[in-house]
Amino acid sequence: MAERLGYFALVLHTHIPYVLAHGRWPHGMDWLSEATVESYIPLLDTFRKLAERGIPPKVTFSITPITCEQLADPSFPDELKSYLQHKISLCHEAEKEWRKQGEEEMAKLVKMWEDFFGRTLEKFEELRGDLIGELRNLQEAGQIEIMTSAATHGYLPLLLLDESVQTQVRLGVSAHRHHFHRQPRGMWLPECAYRSRYEWKAPLIDYKYLRKGVEEFLSEEGLQYFIIDTHLLKGGKVTGVYLERFEALKALWERVEKVERPEEIHRHPYRPYLVNSSGEPKRPVGVFVRDPETGLQVWSGQVGYPGDGYYLEFHKKHFPSGLRFWRVTDPKADLGAKEVYIPEKAEERIEEHSLHFLTLLKKVLGNFKRETGEKGIIVAPYDTELFGHWWFEGPKFLRRVIERIAEDEEIEMITCGDYLERYPADMMVSLPEGSWGEGGFHWIWLNEWTEWTWRYVYQAEMEMKELARRAMGKGERVRRVLNQMARELLLLQASDWQFLISTWAARDYGEMRVAEHYNSFLRLSQMLKELLAGEEPEPPAWQYLTYCEQRDRPFPYIDPFSFAELSFPPSTRGGDKL
Repeated sequence: MAERLGYFALVLHTHIPYVLAHGRWPHGMDWLSEATVESYIPLLDTFRKLAERGIPPKVTFSITPITCEQLADPSFPDELKSYLQHKISLCHEAEKEWRKQGEEEMAKLVKMWEDFFGRTLEKFEELRGDLIGELRNLQEAGQIEIMTSAATHGYLPLLLLDESVQTQVRLGVSAHRHHFHRQPRGMWLPECAYRSRYEWKAPLIDYKYLRKGVEEFLSEEGLQYFIIDTHLLKGGKVTGVYLERFEALKALWERVEKVERPEEIHRHPYRPYLVNSSGEPKRPVGVFVRDPETGLQVWSGQVGYPGDGYYLEFHKKHFPSGLRFWRVTDPKADLGAKEVYIPEKAEERIEEHSLHFLTLLKKVLGNFKRETGEKGIIVAPYDTELFGHWWFEGPKFLRRVIERIAEDEEIEMITCGDYLERYPADMMVSLPEGSWGEGGFHWIWLNEWTEWTWRYVYQAEMEMKELARRAMGKGERVRRVLNQMARELLLLQASDWQFLISTWAARDYGEMRVAEHYNSFLRLSQMLKELLAGEEPEPPAWQYLTYCEQRDRPFPYIDPFSFAELSFPPSTRGGDKL
């Protein structure tokens, strides 16, 4: 029997901003439907089928609370079924069109899509529309581990108040316990963005104070680990994860790529570390580090697997069906030069690439073991939507990778939490501030295009803190208004809006959503001030509150008073179930 080289932790981060009742196409609910149809359902089906064959997938599956709230919303099953039925009807029309033109090869590809949507609908109905329940069942069976995240994917290092970070983290834990019936072990920091404890000065406004490190909030909520990008551990060159996907990032990148980087430190990303920047005897939190070698091999559309000429091209779509019939051909080829997709060739490339990936894993772990004598862990975090949505063949690639690892004696799939149980971290490190975005810092989220959004966020945070303090013990009507204010602020804080603005992916939509939640917050704030002053708001104010409650309805268990002041709950929850 071959000696074990080490372990592989596949981490999938699942997040879609809150789009229920906020548009459908081209920006809005279709985002959630597309991700569910092309990524979430295929991946869950893959995990389930592997488990049925006695191959535990052991994937660490991060899903944001705001995504859970949408998938669990009573309106979602009918919405998704309608989406799939519409896609199937578009296939019928497209097939007629291609056959009429004598394009039998294209008609055959339409049939591929029709079968895909039809099978997806069947799988969704088998699950009774309960994707959260399927995730929960997989975790209860020990097949996967589910991580939580900040409530609405707020960009934690740039939020103005520690009370806001506390609320995002605490609500992230509460939501996880609500949906999955147990305490989470790990938390995905939005955009892998971290900030230690130090005397912090806010950008854009004159406001500074000693801020807690992000890991302190995790520690206080009983969380055991988070994940960072490589450069936060080692320094040196930064490899961002979004640059190739978004043209607009090149403009930002030109301004930050010349920034002086800290020298590379000889620290290995193949073991977990401990972090406690407080200077106090607090329980440290474990931190796993993204592996750059395997990351580039999968993330990159230029040198990675998704850029292979035989895989399905993401950007070229048929009008009016929206279906994709062409292959990458060459990553640099103009869309007009893309050749027709050949599914059989793509299947062959999956076999070759999955074998190459296994070989790469063993090479990296072998090198680490020879140097240190340790059985290391490769942590490979990706956006879930990369597999299936961006890279159509991605779920099949992952299935083959997991199957190959199951057959191999030198490497083992493992979740991050399970690894920490076997090999507790024992080395304390200090981490710099940064993220996994281009430049390794905050530029994607804070730049001249987005400064105004942060002014809105900061004003709302300050007002929320003051009014939450004043509203304590003031009755149910006051609590009702404050609850909705908290929802609007949390949605305003979502990092997605700045990302959409900076990448030009949906700039108008991102700007609209910021303005919408900010204006709703202000109107509700005025209503609350009237109630606190003993005045009765006019009927239109109550009607507007009802409208906001119906439009923005996540987190019925929200605690708005966590915005009022910092608290230090005892870390006694561990990993026990409720």
